[in-house]
Amino acid sequence: MLGYAAVSLDFWVNLMAIQSEEEMVAKIFATRRITRADQSVLMSMFAGSSISNNDKMLINQIYDALIQGRLRVVE
Repeated sequence: MLGYAAVSLDFWVNLMAIQSEEEMVAKIFATRRITRADQSVLMSMFAGSSISNNDKMLINQIYDALIQGRLRVVE
């Protein structure tokens, strides 16, 4: 149960601290890692709306960096 609460807290902290998708992606690339909380925040940002070309570009940048090993997935 503690793990769930910690992820949930990280999710809300990230969601409240980040203003835009661009800032979120910049944070991910600055740290060179993506957490489950980051993934949840991004998914909630893109949920329920049509994804713009800029949003698609941001998603593709993260995907490409993961495939190329430039980003690490951490807990």
